[in-house]
Formats: sequence, C-alpha cells, structure tokens
Amino acid sequence: MRDRFFVAMTLPFPSSLTVNGQLFDHHSVSLPRPLEVHFSFCDPVLSRPVPASAGLRLIPMGQIVAILAAAGLGTRMGHETPKQFLELNGVPLVILSLRRVAACSLVTEIVVATRAEEVERLDVRIRQEKFGQPVRVVKGGSSRQASVGEALKHIPQDTELVVVHDAVRPFVTVEHITRVIEEARRCKAAILGIPAMDTVKEVKRASLPEDVALITATVPRERVVLAQTPQVFQAQLLKDALARAEEDGVNASDEAGLVERLGLEVRVVHGSERNIKITKPSDMELARFYLQSEPSKS
Repeated sequence: MRDRFFVAMTLPFPSSLTVNGQLFDHHSVSLPRPLEVHFSFCDPVLSRPVPASAGLRLIPMGQIVAILAAAGLGTRMGHETPKQFLELNGVPLVILSLRRVAACSLVTEIVVATRAEEVERLDVRIRQEKFGQPVRVVKGGSSRQASVGEALKHIPQDTELVVVHDAVRPFVTVEHITRVIEEARRCKAAILGIPAMDTVKEVKRASLPEDVALITATVPRERVVLAQTPQVFQAQLLKDALARAEEDGVNASDEAGLVERLGLEVRVVHGSERNIKITKPSDMELARFYLQSEPSKS
C-alpha cells in the first residue's frame, strides 16, 4: 500500500506590525494567529531533507476503500449468467470494472460484494490480476443496498472515504474517479452524473394498460441529472445513512438517495456518457463498440 499524507505547514505571523509609521503589537491590537495550511500528496519523495525550522509535519490520511456491488441477478439482461460475469473480449465485466477502479492510485483497498456461490470463483479470478491494492471478495446481500452494507463490515477502521461503484460500469475513467473522490473529500458526499438530454416527464400508471402511463408534469431538464457511479462518501456518513434506512424500512436505488434522506447535501460531478451501466442486451453491443475504440484501456 502506498503511504499517503497530509502536509501541514504553519506560517507564523510577526509579533508586531508597522503601518504608516505606527507600531502595532499584541498589546494594542489583536494580530492574526499562526495560519496552518493543509494539502495532500501520494508517495512523498523529497529531493533533500526539510529542516524542522520549515514548519512542516506529515499527518497520515485515512484509507479510501472502493466497494464494487456485484451480487445482482441481472434479470433485465435476459441471460442465465448474471450480467457482472458476462464477458467482453473474454474478460468478465466485473474484472473490467475492477481494473478501472484499481488504476486510481487514491484507492487503497477494494471490497467486492458478490453472490455467495460466486465468492470463491471470483476470488481466484481476481488474484490472477495481481492488483496493487488488496482486494477482498465477500458475500453480498439480496439487494444493492444490502450488499454495500455487508461490504462496509469489512473496511478498515481508519477508512476516510468509501467509493461505491457498479460492477457493470467498465468504462469509468481514472480521471473521473479521482475527481469525484476529491469533491467528496471537500464536502463528504459526491457522485458522478450527466445532464438529461431528453425531455423528462412525470407520470402515473393508475389503472392504465401496462405499456401506457398518464403524464402529470414536465420536469425542467436543467433540474435533472442521471446518476452514475462511483458515488463517494465519508465512511461514517454512509454507515449512518444505511443504518437509518434499515430502521425506517427504506430500500433506495443508490447510496446518494440514502444520504439525501439525512438532509445532507450530495454534490454531482459531471461524468461521461461513456460510463454506461450494462443492464440490457443492447448495452452489450454499445460496450463492445467502446471496448474496440480503446483496447489499451481494457
């Protein structure tokens, strides 16, 4: 694992100031206290020793753990094999997605939650990849929410952020993963998302035929984004959101929805239309096209 640190630099202010020929000191005016500036970096390499007088000190950062939800049945795919194990160019989608997440140097550990009967087989397959980060395969739950909850039981105690990613989004870029992590570090909760290009209608089904709905409103597109993953949260915040949902009997379609229920802000980082979630047969056709266009990133 790579060592990651905060750097804290203390910038002292003088004990007195002279302004327009007049002397001010701590007895005549309240001067600012020393300013401490924080920034972070990975794998610190210094060309020469830094003297203690420079005021630098290293503060270890918490870990950033990625969780891949890979326990779904994929009924919309209409295939006996769960969608996360369908292959593109001979590689399972879950492995392709793992490669993208593992390529982000900010991620220090990965937990994959999958179906109980797939744990051993998937663990063996992942070991063949020889990822730089530790990867643990655990039993997931009956829903995405339950799988994330099970995975959270296996994260280190010093985890700072949790990065939740769909096992069937194999085209997310390292740049987007990094960007959403950085935003979550600032505001505790951030996701990737893209603007809605089509006109969005609110409807109700009522007693209409199964393939018919009644429009009740038109939702302004500027108020709508299509949520993607990764979704990144402060570790304790995500645990609290899941616990509250369990108490209230709520099962949300994504983690951001659970955090929203706590009345907290979740920010959206602009994602990419290529970051598709493969859920139906036509998505596989598009995925094959994307994979052919970027063979070196597969």
